[in-house]
Amino acid sequence: MLFSSPTFLFVFLPILLALYFVVRRDARNLLLCAASLLFYCWGEGGYVLVLLFCIAFNYGMGLWLDRASETRASGPVLALAVAGNLALLVVFKYANFLVDNLNPWLTWTGLHPIAMAPVHLPLGISFFTFQALSYVIDVHRRAAPVQKNPLKFALYKTLFPQLIAGPIVRYKDVAGELSHRTVRAEDFAWGIKRFVVGLSKKMLLANTLAVAADGVFSTPAAGLTPALAWLGIICYMLQIYFDFSGYSDMAIGLGRMFGFHFLENFRYPYAAASLTDFWRRWHISLSSWFRDYLYVPLGGNRAGRWRTYLNLTVVFALCGLWHGASWNFLLWGLFHGGFLVAERMGLGKLLEKSWRPVRHAYLLFVVMTGWVFFRAATLSYAWAFLRTMVGLRAGGETVAPYLNAELALALPVAVLAATPLLPLLASACWRRLESGPWPHPWAASLVRGAWTFAEVAGCMGLLVASSALLAAGTYNPFIYFRF
Repeated sequence: MLFSSPTFLFVFLPILLALYFVVRRDARNLLLCAASLLFYCWGEGGYVLVLLFCIAFNYGMGLWLDRASETRASGPVLALAVAGNLALLVVFKYANFLVDNLNPWLTWTGLHPIAMAPVHLPLGISFFTFQALSYVIDVHRRAAPVQKNPLKFALYKTLFPQLIAGPIVRYKDVAGELSHRTVRAEDFAWGIKRFVVGLSKKMLLANTLAVAADGVFSTPAAGLTPALAWLGIICYMLQIYFDFSGYSDMAIGLGRMFGFHFLENFRYPYAAASLTDFWRRWHISLSSWFRDYLYVPLGGNRAGRWRTYLNLTVVFALCGLWHGASWNFLLWGLFHGGFLVAERMGLGKLLEKSWRPVRHAYLLFVVMTGWVFFRAATLSYAWAFLRTMVGLRAGGETVAPYLNAELALALPVAVLAATPLLPLLASACWRRLESGPWPHPWAASLVRGAWTFAEVAGCMGLLVASSALLAAGTYNPFIYFRF
């Protein structure tokens, strides 16, 4: 059940909201938990048992860790909790990848290859296992209280706005709201606005850009031209940002409607001036997870330069594999890790002394190059695509089939919306309205009322436009559903 589907928008969400504000406060957690399980079952059916196992296992491990916290058993118990969660991820996400890469070696040594049917990848497993890992580690560290109420813990694990594709919500950030939360009118209105903005990012921008990106990346390597390759990667770079940040916006907005405050997951990453800054802005819940639960425990930057470089490389190799069980994703992670090491070794200081547009151009080129590995189906295709981008090869296809009115409108809007320019202008205008001076009090109220009306009208316009495309469109899952 997609956030951008008629079933969710016009059936599931309205009914759930109506019930949520009708039932007693002490029944709201049960309602949300039941609705979240229904939301997951809608797309995964029997694989909800995987999620239920994850809930039961980590609930029990949390209690055990809490009891063992002051004993020598705490370390082994944590190791068991971490191993259990990673085993779940390996079985469902990496088993086929491991077997496919092991079989050639078995054949070479004269042994029989392992026969394994394709393993289904349950929706959101990368997200809810990492969420579980953060919980058990924080309980062990005493950074978060253990949750002894099974319903509250189940709600934390299943809460539907963030269940499938994040953001990765840490227990300590919502622990208080699992017990006591109040939905104020302004929070509910803010949540609606944030949800509509996310929906419009997905429907109006990401889906429009996806047509060109998918078309270009399905073109045989022999048919690519430099212009076509550049159009494809620019569209994909914008598509993945608006697709995933749109989902995060919707998740944050939905959470706020039900009284939960999720942390931001994107802060205009393409406005960064270095790759280090990019990873402080892109998929913040994941990058901060790797920082706090892997990079820092490995030693971070406290064990000397070369150990820091190794730690960065390991972290981003695993970050790449988290996104998918393929060599493309591993290479994408190593590519980012390599540039982060280079920035630590001196490239970062050189960039700081450079002209801001030069730094920004460097960031965009590095990120776009990395996205080629991320999007291409194979390493050979990615290599051919990159060679075409720099003019080392050219085919016969043209960009003409993709240059339609929709793309001509979506591209400049997407470029502008990927920067903080519009929010900065809106904030400056609002401050000007607030400060005045105004000749009469009624004038200030009138102008502020007009501003509020314009915001509401704009939000309604985006909702109507998104709904129109939704009614005319086809199935369009979010990119990060793959992970």
